[in-house]
Amino acid sequence: MIDLDFGNEIAWCPGCGNFPILKALDEALEEVAVDRRQLVLVSGIGQAAKLPHYTRANVFNGLHGRAVPAAFGIKLANHELEVVIHSGDGDMYGEGGNHLVHAMRRNISVKAFVHNNQVYGLTKGQASPTSDLGMVTKLQVDGVKARPFNPMASAVAADCSFVARAFAGDREHLRQMMAAALRCREGFALLDILQPCVTFNKVNTFKWYRERVRRIDPGHDPYDRAAAFALAEEWGMTIPIGIIYRSQRPGYESQLPVLAQGPLVSQAGPPQA
Repeated sequence: MIDLDFGNEIAWCPGCGNFPILKALDEALEEVAVDRRQLVLVSGIGQAAKLPHYTRANVFNGLHGRAVPAAFGIKLANHELEVVIHSGDGDMYGEGGNHLVHAMRRNISVKAFVHNNQVYGLTKGQASPTSDLGMVTKLQVDGVKARPFNPMASAVAADCSFVARAFAGDREHLRQMMAAALRCREGFALLDILQPCVTFNKVNTFKWYRERVRRIDPGHDPYDRAAAFALAEEWGMTIPIGIIYRSQRPGYESQLPVLAQGPLVSQAGPPQA
């Protein structure tokens, strides 16, 4: 393992919300004392999916929308690894949406940090699954007609272990949410990160979010599923950030007896003929 110095080679626009996410990730990994030799960052395709290239860890950069099945396979092959997905709203909620739904249903112990800028940035500004109704883009010239996907409500409905939202413009809180997700030892953890695209989304800007995001009341009980649904549905004039939901459902891999014998990669194979 070596330290990499990318100098000025990071391929994000100046002011991109991905920069504070990258910084917060490094801080959270240090805070939780994650051994980077045991860390695997997995991504698909997109600007957010480039993040693993810019930090020190094992990396799997796969096909568009296929970060979840790759992470799933890595975790099952060696469940002692810390597996964290970093990809965008298009990659995770669009192309990879089916994989995400079933990962939450199975509750595999993988963390998914989704950079949600409500637009496709890599392909220069089409509406994504989380674009608001009526948003005008160069492709949706009459405005978006489909209702946006709600990742928080979907994760609560799937009863996955950890559901939270953060904002790239509040790095301290974002670091706290990443650290809390990393400390979640069992089950799927979804962290939706509001990440303004300064080039292709002129609506949901840093200013727009700062006028709306509010930290969740410390008195909120994340194990109260009805209260979690109410927070997950809140979007518009106010947008709650923080831990929305937790469950005590066991992780998928903890229910597989073969994994109790140790990681698959260290188990002896069948006798050779």
